[in-house]
Amino acid sequence: MDKRTLVAFVLSFLVLFLWSVFFTPSQQKVTNKHQPSPEQPHQAPQSHGQVPPPKMEVTPKTEQFPVLEKKEISEKIILVDTPLYKAQISNMGPTIKSFKLKGYRETIDPSSPLVDLVDPALRNEFLWIGFSSVISGLNEDAVFETDATAIKLGRGSSPKVIHFYAETKEGLYVEKDLKVYPNQYRIEVRVRVINQSSQPVKGRFAAQLKGILPKKKGGYYAPFTGLIALADGKIKQLKFKKKKPKKELKGNLQWVAYQKNYFMCAVVPEAVTDTLFQGIWDPNTGEETGTLIEPPVSVAPGSEIVHSYALFLGPRQLTVLKQFGKGLDKAVDFGWTNIIAKPLLYALRFFNKYIHNYGVSIILLTILIKIIFWPLTHKSYKSMKEMQKLQPIMAKIKEKYKDNREQMNKEMMALYRTYKVNPMSGCLPMIIQIPVFFALYRILGKAIELRHAPFMLWINDLSAPDRLFHFSFKIPFMAPPYGIPVLTLLMGASMYIQQKMTPTPGDPTQAKFMMFLPIIFTFMFINFPSGLVLYWLVNNILSIGQQYRIQKRPA
Repeated sequence: MDKRTLVAFVLSFLVLFLWSVFFTPSQQKVTNKHQPSPEQPHQAPQSHGQVPPPKMEVTPKTEQFPVLEKKEISEKIILVDTPLYKAQISNMGPTIKSFKLKGYRETIDPSSPLVDLVDPALRNEFLWIGFSSVISGLNEDAVFETDATAIKLGRGSSPKVIHFYAETKEGLYVEKDLKVYPNQYRIEVRVRVINQSSQPVKGRFAAQLKGILPKKKGGYYAPFTGLIALADGKIKQLKFKKKKPKKELKGNLQWVAYQKNYFMCAVVPEAVTDTLFQGIWDPNTGEETGTLIEPPVSVAPGSEIVHSYALFLGPRQLTVLKQFGKGLDKAVDFGWTNIIAKPLLYALRFFNKYIHNYGVSIILLTILIKIIFWPLTHKSYKSMKEMQKLQPIMAKIKEKYKDNREQMNKEMMALYRTYKVNPMSGCLPMIIQIPVFFALYRILGKAIELRHAPFMLWINDLSAPDRLFHFSFKIPFMAPPYGIPVLTLLMGASMYIQQKMTPTPGDPTQAKFMMFLPIIFTFMFINFPSGLVLYWLVNNILSIGQQYRIQKRPA
């Protein structure tokens, strides 16, 4: 490769990397639109603990309609055990107090706790779905009656329904049915409201999600944590600031969710209507509350109304979300690399289906990519070989026209035309790798398939930096844990070998730059996921073999 071309590539690589880190959002941000709607012209300020909903136009009698009556009923916990999760469902709300995923643990330690989608601080208010004529407060503490007992489902079991019911003394009867499935991260919620009074009841159906943001943000390639929604076919994130702790979305909301790293809890309304999604963030506690509020409805005396929702509580795995439907797979978003990242992820899953090792799958994927681009890289390396032959002639031209750069460039171009050599062709192998590099970078950080995925020996998590041994002291330029980045050092060594196989530049400045290039890349990769370093190392080894083969072939 021409040295100036390589310098241009490295600069382009760094610019793209910095742009991706600092300027490219993985998903579309939501603008702050929290303004009173026409239905709430005189809304009073609300506390951070509750989301202020639009005030409904109701008659004075209906406005005072009481929330579900608290009877002397003690809290009852229904245990649900399926092949995929273990859950605790309370009759208070009802709400989910715990939802542990059997296939996922907090760390790579096999004895570490199962991932629980419910934060311990939100045991009584993680999720609520229901109907109220006074939505402020959302009746999340209303106690329902139920005859349900513990439920255990095997893989061949039929779905089970947990039935909850409550009644106010004024005659409003509410039923909530939760249908659980044995082999799905799906829970169907059916809310039935019966007006047994002599007056019409106006109210709204609503769903509320809560989560707590971590105090420390994850790395750039870490998945987004917070409230998201699919609005009019587009993924939108609710990102809050201290000066703007409230945001809202309006329109056709296919679903809303709280996303926590590699996992999510989503609420999918049965009918997509003109709904409102209000989000609020408490900077003191980090608590985020998202409330999906549907248009107002009126329940006439002696009539009833039913609304249904589907819940997804599980991993943000592309195939699982796609099987669920409703556009939930759009929650897996790799930003501008989507068009490349998703096919690469499917390829990795295909290889892993037979190999059962994502490290080996990355190696096979690297070989596949190398084969696909072999004709282009072959032409490039041949051009580099021809350029090497022209080095003596080029040196003479530089010496002859060292005081006349314009004439020197003309002579150089004439030389290239004579020998049919393209000096820019050497840049092609590196340029090809840029989009693949960033796509794999996003996959390793955001695809749950690679979370805690081991390779071999000391590499027990391809989504984390490789470290052989762990040290208690800090190492400059290295993020914890501190240790020996063996794979990264091997990658740097492979770049050094590849550099030695490339013609030495006549320009001393370029020669110095090339000398330090492997060191620069080693420091760049020291904190990258080990799976990404593995890809670059294998690609370098294949390129060295291809380049060696071309150089040894007689002209």
